[in-house]
Amino acid sequence: MVFKTPAMRVRVQKGMAGVPAWRVVCHWAHASQQVRQTPVLDRTLVGRGFAGDALRCEFQGKPSRLALEFVPRASSGKSHAAHCASFEHHPQEDTMAMLGPILQFLGNQHDTWGVSLLLIAAPGEPKPTVQCSPPAQATAPTDSPVPGLPGSTAWRVDIAVPQSSAAIAIDYQCNGQAHRFQVPPKGSAPSLGYVSCNGFSDLRVKKSLKEPQALWLRLARLHQQIDRVDSTTYGPLHLLLMGGDQIYSDDMWTALPELLDWTELPWTQRIRAPFTATLQAALQTHYAQLYIDHWGLPEQAAMLASVPAVMMWDDHDIIDGWGSHPTDLHESPVFQGIYAAASAAFELFQRQMIHGTRPPATLPAQDHHNSGYRFGTTGLLVLDMRSERSPRHGDTSATGGQLFAEQVMSETSWRAVYRWLDEQASETGDMKHLYVMSSIPVVHPSFELLEKMLGVFPGQQELEDDLRDHWTSPPHKAERLRLIHRLLKASETGTRVTILSGDVHVAAVGVIESDRSDAKDNARIVNQLTSSGVVHPPPLGVALFFLEQACKQVETIDRGITGAMYEFPTTSHRMIGCRNMMTIQPDAPGKGDRIWVNWWAEGEPHPYTKVIHPVT
Repeated sequence: MVFKTPAMRVRVQKGMAGVPAWRVVCHWAHASQQVRQTPVLDRTLVGRGFAGDALRCEFQGKPSRLALEFVPRASSGKSHAAHCASFEHHPQEDTMAMLGPILQFLGNQHDTWGVSLLLIAAPGEPKPTVQCSPPAQATAPTDSPVPGLPGSTAWRVDIAVPQSSAAIAIDYQCNGQAHRFQVPPKGSAPSLGYVSCNGFSDLRVKKSLKEPQALWLRLARLHQQIDRVDSTTYGPLHLLLMGGDQIYSDDMWTALPELLDWTELPWTQRIRAPFTATLQAALQTHYAQLYIDHWGLPEQAAMLASVPAVMMWDDHDIIDGWGSHPTDLHESPVFQGIYAAASAAFELFQRQMIHGTRPPATLPAQDHHNSGYRFGTTGLLVLDMRSERSPRHGDTSATGGQLFAEQVMSETSWRAVYRWLDEQASETGDMKHLYVMSSIPVVHPSFELLEKMLGVFPGQQELEDDLRDHWTSPPHKAERLRLIHRLLKASETGTRVTILSGDVHVAAVGVIESDRSDAKDNARIVNQLTSSGVVHPPPLGVALFFLEQACKQVETIDRGITGAMYEFPTTSHRMIGCRNMMTIQPDAPGKGDRIWVNWWAEGEPHPYTKVIHPVT
């Protein structure tokens, strides 16, 4: 029987920083046996990157004591002492799963609630068993290899639940372990959780957090109706929306030796360097292990097995600022190879695509992951704003150094999105609420002046790709304006449109308002709800102060259309600078068609609440 250690992260110790590479050896012992040295873990960690590298060991038999020894590689050219780190723990028996079960929402068709289940099994393990309580029905498992994890298998099971006039709790067992998820009544809107930014862009910031997974724990308590405010409950949740940066790949630049060597090449060599088979294999393993390490944490694993998710990626699921780097770098063989490895991992882990089959809610007549869902009089539109994001060809020196981009989505994708919106209005005309997931906020303080300044020195400023990423970046404004016009058009037909966004590591409320039409007053507004991050810390105080001042400016988006950041509910601030998440509940049956939005900020007992009324 195979046993595994928890993921172990190693802190740089005094005397270790000067060694460019270390070999890691694991020492272990059974309860009544001598300490042995085993070759099951023999990894080379390069430079400072090993400080954030998650280590796992596997054993035949149950070890009682472990130690990791860091031995300087002979090629380092220096004499250094070995360093050891010991871990006392109680390994758990591996019940076939390296990861999972992870639930995904497939859609709601013909009063049937569709869910898929993903399980990543260790090499040599048999087909998983999945059993569901009535009326749910599960398909036979289908399988696929996992890129980067030789011998391991991805298993997917689809579950169909006929809905009734009452909510249903579905109990299921996966490899003998019991779980449960909730299904809303037929024709009703689901209760939602929303999270984004599920990790750390720099592992050094993790040191400042006492409980990195505190908000995941609270989300579970809300879902289980353990946490209440007076007599008000906020669960159970039917869907979990994950709005981007489900993982953080930022440490790859130092964790992968070949990639580290590539970053040290001169620019002209870097953009021409080939993407090798060894780098491809290393990246595939890196991404797969990131998902296992992030989602394998007990706090996250419990929620992902209990609430079906709808996920859409953002830049850190690929690399920071993907699609907003200089054209030569974006189109280089190595960058395109990184994207291919990240995309394959995203499609398997987040979209649960076995053998390339896309989920049924994926919009037709487009090549990527834009998706649309309907449940009763509520809709959910999920925009894929990374797959096609790219810089524009051309010489920026000919434009005065300004940062020209770029598309966020292609014309083909936009046509598919607008076709879906038109179909919702023409087929039934009864969509009262529409959520639009945009990983980057559509309304946010504009950094146009600062961006122009940075653009004089393209490629020289660390913040350049972050600034180019935002919808308010000048090259994106035409694309953004068209989206805003279409959302306002949907609002004028009687649908209340609410944008859900993340990315910026704060909580905020934005409003787009138009006075250009003869529509009813409350049909001229599109709300934007920003929640970020569930794990990533907020900006530093100085940055928050700057953002707060910038938020006071009302943006003229177009003639008669403005964008503004509103004071946060019950405060005088337009940004809440702490980790946060959202829950979104519809009115109780017979009580109306309002939406109750609650931001849960770390360390605060009560939520910040906003009520969104339908168009009347």
